[in-house]
Amino acid sequence: MRNAFAQELTQLALENSKTVLLSGDIGNRLFDDFKSQNPERFFNCGVAEANMVTMAAGMAMNGLVPVLYTIASFMIYRPFEQIRIDIAYHKLPVLIVGVGGGLSYASNGPTHHTLEDIAVMRSLPGMQVVCPGDAWEVRAALRDFLSNPQPTYLRLGKKGEALVHQEVPSDFSIGKALKVREGYAGALLAVGNMVPMALEMAEVLAQEGIDLAVYSFHTVKPLDDAVLRHCFSNYAWTFTLEEHSCIGGFSSAIAEWLVDRPFLPGKLKRLAFADRFIAETGGQSYARELSGFTLPSLSLIVQETFASTHVYA
Repeated sequence: MRNAFAQELTQLALENSKTVLLSGDIGNRLFDDFKSQNPERFFNCGVAEANMVTMAAGMAMNGLVPVLYTIASFMIYRPFEQIRIDIAYHKLPVLIVGVGGGLSYASNGPTHHTLEDIAVMRSLPGMQVVCPGDAWEVRAALRDFLSNPQPTYLRLGKKGEALVHQEVPSDFSIGKALKVREGYAGALLAVGNMVPMALEMAEVLAQEGIDLAVYSFHTVKPLDDAVLRHCFSNYAWTFTLEEHSCIGGFSSAIAEWLVDRPFLPGKLKRLAFADRFIAETGGQSYARELSGFTLPSLSLIVQETFASTHVYA
């Protein structure tokens, strides 16, 4: 995802002279092309995230469109006050990019885990929260943001994520979910780097007679009201899948949406990480296994959910 982000931003910056890139002391080689083509529009702000956010706010107030980039855990938690007051409060056109959302940097330990960022960022009034499902959606999200810049958090994976699309989806729009698999027994709404796993799960479950529609819910805020109404009106069960805490994230956003619409018959089942820190250090796959967040275990939860309510495909 990060390579696609750098490539797309470099191209789009040629088309939009107001775009500036601020980095929190990472991605220097990643942005070599950007720097060579736009040397006056790249700023390495060092390990000073709060200062970087305030710099971006000042730039935005003077007509520029700043893009901030650093590791998600440092991009969100350290400078949250500045994000809240300097960017969100003033409704400034700033793109806040957190790379390595979820457990992408799990091998670096709990300081680099980012399982609460969606909860934090979606709490801010006027803040869009976008979590692309693959590299093509990253490119599409960048294009959509620059066509209508406003306070936005873009949560990226790191590298090596499986592709969901074969090209930039032509119908991509912030706030509008993408259906990536047809199904009639239920719906599986996935966020960010969980979309490839959701597709794998759907194939496994189809062999058990549970045929799920899969959506890439790349935008957590604002939610796609039309798709949610369709799912909870037409399916007995709708599942959410995210590499995030069960508190405050995508599933919480859906639960809040659903509780205000008691007339909808469908039920919600959340697949998210438990409310606890992961104290052991290892790679992303290892961290998922420690948390019981694997393809077999999640597929079993879906099967047991259908079996317990006697709803079958």
